[in-house]
Amino acid sequence: MKKKLRIKKNKEFQAAFQKGHSFANRQFVVYSLIKEGQDSYRIGLSVSKKIGNAVTRNRIKRYVRQSIFELNDQLAKGIDYVIIARKPAAEMDFFEVKKSLTHVLKVGKVLKK
Repeated sequence: MKKKLRIKKNKEFQAAFQKGHSFANRQFVVYSLIKEGQDSYRIGLSVSKKIGNAVTRNRIKRYVRQSIFELNDQLAKGIDYVIIARKPAAEMDFFEVKKSLTHVLKVGKVLKK
């Protein structure tokens, strides 16, 4: 992902948690925070150590990044998204991750159809 599309600072994560709206399914929790004057969306990923070892966590993050890349034109612009993976995401393959992420984004009404 390009640097301008990432959320890295703790302050930005905390702003999304406190002021943003959350929506979830069994595998993912997504916080969205509308940012005025921002021309594209930004993504922050969080995968806890409770989910598995480093290999598992990194695989989940790769799958989520690729899913977001493929859903690029359908995502609403000007919003910060923080995606938190839950335990069941550890056993999923790429297509299941993409389907689950698409579902949770539709639940939050941030994905164009």
